[in-house]
Amino acid sequence: MAKKTKINRKVYTNDDVKLIKAHSKARTPVAKLSKLMKRSEGSLRQKALALGIGLGHQR
Repeated sequence: MAKKTKINRKVYTNDDVKLIKAHSKARTPVAKLSKLMKRSEGSLRQKALALGIGLGHQR
């Protein structure tokens, strides 16, 4: 039987949310933000979607 691994999720703090909002207004590319926050691009995009804000460039 395969060994189950525990998924370790990193919770978004209030400071993380403030940082995402600030970078959203500054139109920072998601790739740069993901390296800065040490999170995946998909994770950041999902959090931004939940907050109702856009990330990166908007066309």
